[in-house]
Parts: sequence; C-alpha cells; structure tokens
Amino acid sequence: MKQLSLSEDQPQRIALNHESYLLIYPNWLQVPYQSLHDSIAWQQHSIRIFGREINEPRLSAWIGDPQCSYRYSQQLRLPMPWSEPLSTIREQLNREFDTHFNSVLANLYRDGNDAMGWHSDDEKELVKDASIASLSVGCERRFLLREKGSKAKVGEWALGHGTLLIMAAKTQQYYEHAIARTKKVVGERINLTFRQINISSTEVGLIPDK
Repeated sequence: MKQLSLSEDQPQRIALNHESYLLIYPNWLQVPYQSLHDSIAWQQHSIRIFGREINEPRLSAWIGDPQCSYRYSQQLRLPMPWSEPLSTIREQLNREFDTHFNSVLANLYRDGNDAMGWHSDDEKELVKDASIASLSVGCERRFLLREKGSKAKVGEWALGHGTLLIMAAKTQQYYEHAIARTKKVVGERINLTFRQINISSTEVGLIPDK
C-alpha cells in the first residue's frame, strides 16, 4: 500500500477505477478547533456486532435539516439542528463546489485508540453517487482506502488540520475507507462528513422498525 504525501498548497485529483476519484485540498479551511468542538452535542453511540452491543470507539453527532434521518447499525438517528460553525462550513461547501449537502456526521477521535473501521458511506437514505465531503479539524490521522471486492489497498493519506477530502462519483459503490488506530501519542481530531440525504427516502425511515 502506498503512503502518499500531500502538497501544502496544491489540490490533488486522485483517479480511481470505476469512474471514481478523490479530491484533496490541504489547508482548505482553518476552523478554530475549540469553538467547533463546543458547538456540537457529542454522544456515545453503540453498535451491534455478533449480537451484542458495544460502544463505538469515538464520539459522534448527526446534524442536518429536519427530515434528514438515517439508519446506521440498526439504529435510527434523528438530526440535531445546525450549529452556527457547521452551517457556515456547509454554506461554503455548497457555494464553492455546487453541492447540496443537507446533513453532516461529526466524529470526535479523542486519542489514537479511537478509530473508524472499514466501511462505505452507502446507506439507502443517501443520494446515489453524490459526493461526500470530509473535513479534518485538529490532529493529523491516516485515511485508508481499499477496493470493496478484492480488499486490495489503494493508498493512505495523512489528513491534517483544515484538509478537505471529497469522495466523488462512484467511490462509495466500489471502495471502502477507514481511519486507522495509532500507537503514537496524538491529540483530538474532529472529522465532518457532509452528505446529501434523499428526503423522499426518509419519510418511511422516520418510523422505527418493529
């Protein structure tokens, strides 16, 4: 697996297979860490693995427009309202990249033990093949990418404070990504993944499964 470095100033377009690509913008936006942290109502969620509930190895919050609910790990998450910092970032993204983000998943990695396992952001509520924008705020962490079918690792990128990564086209359909644990002493990192929920698909999703 290649470890790829980023220029401090120049954006990169990384072509993948299957009509997919990444866009990486180092130093896209310098967000004050503490004010962003304090504007989010962090929660400890759990996930079900092999029939038992365990705490996710991070804190998180689901924020969005009123109808932007989504189901993850058999749990229905209803959106919290936009804070001023998150709303400002969303408006800048939508204006600069001509996107229509209406929700964001915020994850707080408290130290090197907090991580995100291999997954794709391909829940049925999301608009198919719409871009997902991931903004890193705080300490640097490694973003890993691999193919879904073969599990062949494509590469890894060290994403630092203010770096914007856009997963475009069919990236979620054919690839998985993760945030790896690290034994190095690292501080906190906030990751914001802005998404576009298909509102019509959530009308049924608002009713929990029996």
